[in-house]
Amino acid sequence: MTSFETHHSRRNFVKNLTGVIAGVITTNAWAQSESLLESRKGLSLPLGICTSYDKADFLKSLGYSFIEENVGRFLIPEAGDAQYQKNLELLKAHQFPVRSYVSFFPGSLKSVGNDTHHDAILQRADLALKRAKECGSSHIVFGSGGSRAIPDGFDRQRAKEQHIELSKKMALLAEKHGVTLAIEPLNRSETNFINSLSEGVEIIEAVNHPRFRLLCDIYHMMKDNEGPEEIVKYGKYITHCHIAEKQGRTAPGAQGDDFTAYFKALKKIKYKGGLSIECRWKDFDNEAKKAVEVLKTQLASV
Repeated sequence: MTSFETHHSRRNFVKNLTGVIAGVITTNAWAQSESLLESRKGLSLPLGICTSYDKADFLKSLGYSFIEENVGRFLIPEAGDAQYQKNLELLKAHQFPVRSYVSFFPGSLKSVGNDTHHDAILQRADLALKRAKECGSSHIVFGSGGSRAIPDGFDRQRAKEQHIELSKKMALLAEKHGVTLAIEPLNRSETNFINSLSEGVEIIEAVNHPRFRLLCDIYHMMKDNEGPEEIVKYGKYITHCHIAEKQGRTAPGAQGDDFTAYFKALKKIKYKGGLSIECRWKDFDNEAKKAVEVLKTQLASV
């Protein structure tokens, strides 16, 4: 190679290298700009209410995105299959989604203790999950605090093993029907088992199934002084959220609770699931209207 060719080759190398570096800098600058914009955007989540489906049109008019119905009222009503078919027709007519369901099974069906009812629970779960799929719903909340309450004197470790055994079978049913179960930690005044996100995750990790995830209920967290840092810690498991104010389980806006620390944690984990109000109502229409405004304002501020 001549000295001219060598010089020319080096010049091309430097030119190409400069272009690569410039491209990297431009890409990094763009990424940083996007990140900055994202951090300033606030958090936008689909908002819903745990209530009966007859309020669908009203909630749609207020800017809500979904309803969270009741398994025993909507999917497996006491009136039987004919009532379920009516509910399904109503859902198709109004075109307002039921994203998820609460009240999976009653406290009379025990998941832990000396006298368990796992076969009956699984039979009910199979039907509920099948119908949830028919309704286009993505989640069923697995709370049922009365069912999982550990009887006095019963071994706690044995209760955990029983619950995990049942949950593994329920996860397979969830997989079969393409619906996700969201295990719900409840505050200590409501049950004595699975009272924090960390305890919920213990069960989830033992079950080890993608259709068995975690519900984050900000009311229960505040009630038991569980901080928002737990959301960040266990964020990868969270699939659905509930909310209400701490005192009296009132609707957002009733007493003025500030949820922004919890919303910042949800933003940090890039949570994109639903946020559903599960509370005690005194004046549903007015409180539902105020609650959606309060939540949207606080979400936008984080």
